[in-house]
Amino acid sequence: MDIAVIGTGHVGLVTGACFADLGNKVICVDKNEETINNLNKGIVPFYEPGLKEIITKNTKNNRLAFTTDIKEAVLNSLIIFITVGTPTKYNGESNLVYVEKVTAQIAEIINSYRLIVEKSTVPVETGIWVKHTIKLKASKNVVFDVASNPEFLSEGNAINDFMKPDRIVIGVENEKSEKLLKELYTPLNAPIIVTDTNSAELIKHASNSFLATKISFINSVAEICEKTNADIEKVSKGMGLDSRIGKKFLKAGIGYGGSCFPKDVKAFIHIAKKKGFNFDILEAVSEVNKKCQENFLKKIKDNLWIIEDKNIAVWGLSFKPGTDDIREAPSISIIKKLLDEKAHIKAYDPQVSEKQFKNSIDGKIEFFDNIYDTINNSDCLLILTEWNDFKEVDLKKVKSLLNQPLIIDGRNIYDIEKMQNLGFTYISVGRPTVNKKVDYNNNQIFSTNNKENI
Repeated sequence: MDIAVIGTGHVGLVTGACFADLGNKVICVDKNEETINNLNKGIVPFYEPGLKEIITKNTKNNRLAFTTDIKEAVLNSLIIFITVGTPTKYNGESNLVYVEKVTAQIAEIINSYRLIVEKSTVPVETGIWVKHTIKLKASKNVVFDVASNPEFLSEGNAINDFMKPDRIVIGVENEKSEKLLKELYTPLNAPIIVTDTNSAELIKHASNSFLATKISFINSVAEICEKTNADIEKVSKGMGLDSRIGKKFLKAGIGYGGSCFPKDVKAFIHIAKKKGFNFDILEAVSEVNKKCQENFLKKIKDNLWIIEDKNIAVWGLSFKPGTDDIREAPSISIIKKLLDEKAHIKAYDPQVSEKQFKNSIDGKIEFFDNIYDTINNSDCLLILTEWNDFKEVDLKKVKSLLNQPLIIDGRNIYDIEKMQNLGFTYISVGRPTVNKKVDYNNNQIFSTNNKENI
């Protein structure tokens, strides 16, 4: 099929490249000339494993092209995907100005049947407004359809998510739209859920908000674990093996970030309020997420005492491994607070560039290209992203380079017993800092390391 994808952000570029890889002819459009020029040179604007290779392959095979000319793309395509940004306003509402502008442009261009598909994450009833806008702007005789096809791509695993989806959701108004989208997705051999457009739009916000809720819930349980000397890793495993719950998104840490969860939770809360419903659960989810970073900062202060003039090494700046995305990353809020207390920050991330991070934060940060150089002469090490690089380091060397063997781990990547045996003061999330057991007969807690009463 001939497809246009308007917007070359994470969703648009992955969508366009993957559709091309399935054998379709795809034109990706963006108004940013620098972005398009770079893509035509094979330069991908962000890091996503496997994406560069797919883009290179399909541009060489003439199945994938990039342009700033939206008219060219619309006139040469049957299905048009809208994948522009929907940033958050000050009140949590989704800003749909880019969706409206692109919709108006499409309306003024189309001269025969087109299927216009929302793929950007949008509030429920956006499809109604897209249809209304096209009716206002397009020639009276032009026939078109509007559909919703929300994306469920996770950064760092987006190619696999597209090619091997759990489900494909299409919100349509008629059989013609349904047939076209089913035909487009047939090669993926995945379950297809057909709904109306409103339901499809809600599925996206409800899905992301539910996953965010799981994260905030397990982080709340982690707090209780810390207060009772329980182990969140074991609690999570015990919960996750229940098929009704599932093990995914039950990893305790310093909270969620990225371009989706924070934005979508706020947007869903706003959507509910607009309709006269107070989404109290999601309000709490958002507050718990903020508190995760506050709790982590308390761990730093509790173990360093004075923050001012301390050399603090940070491993991991992206909001999750497998991406260079720092939007709403916990690292930003944590580092900002440490800089406010006049700490010296020494940072390392395998993908996030110095320029990229400094554009998001004010303050002096020293960046390093080597893991070990980062921690040399540092008073403690913070782990803020669970990159595999950090799991494979020489811990004895780490200990020798630190001024004191203090690691405060926001992602629980190391084994507690191993860290104790190596002589680290190892602080993690929801896990005991020493192995303890309870003498239920005498109602006392003992350390299994030194047998002394605590």
